[in-house]
Amino acid sequence: MSVATTLRHAGCVFAEEEAQLLIEAATSPDHLDYMVDQRVKGRPLEHILGWVDFCGSRMVVEPGVFVPRRRTEFLVRQAAKVASPGGVVVDLCCGSGAIGAALSDLLGSCELYAADIDPAAVGCARKNVEPRGGRVFQGDLYDALPLELRGRVDVVLANAPYVPTGSIGMMPPEARFHEPMMALDGGTDGLDVQRRVARHAAEWLLPGGCLLIETSEDQASETARIMQAGGLGARVLVDKELDATLVLGTAPAPGGNP
Repeated sequence: MSVATTLRHAGCVFAEEEAQLLIEAATSPDHLDYMVDQRVKGRPLEHILGWVDFCGSRMVVEPGVFVPRRRTEFLVRQAAKVASPGGVVVDLCCGSGAIGAALSDLLGSCELYAADIDPAAVGCARKNVEPRGGRVFQGDLYDALPLELRGRVDVVLANAPYVPTGSIGMMPPEARFHEPMMALDGGTDGLDVQRRVARHAAEWLLPGGCLLIETSEDQASETARIMQAGGLGARVLVDKELDATLVLGTAPAPGGNP
């Protein structure tokens, strides 16, 4: 039985594409058999390969770390529209660090900082962020960042967990069983971490700086209200093709409104 057929029988939607990637990555027939077996058992393809194609670059993704979704490329592209080359960028709840790393690539350069509370994510993020000249910190949101960044950040990126606790059981098994729960569970309404990110964003942003939070279409209006409660202007942006939704918040400019 071919690799593609085996994967198709296991329920892999893109069996042919996955088979080709596994064959290319295999160092021996036994290695290929092992990788195929892992995929059949439900392990994410990205964890098996050790990387994900994100915004045109291969980003390191290690076992136990959240896998960046393709829809999150929309957040990166929108951030590139409001960020400036050389500006200060902070990637909160950074996971693998792919979001900040991809934005750095698009900008050509930036002063990049990333933070996550999970030590496994921090270790993985350093492999993506540090080669681009950035720094990664372990800790809870802004508490992890150097204090000298307060009031001088151009862009804060946050793909914080936003799945309501009661909906976790409906997620695909490869997410539930292989990604950290802290990267998925956003509390009762899914917005607990977003509230904490938005509450203090204005303290860290430059006047006119931006906070971008990925959310769902159903949650977007509440995410926008959360940003407004934190003193930011807010607008919802949607990419139907990617099924992506985010809210862009803007800190007040000097003497003006957000």
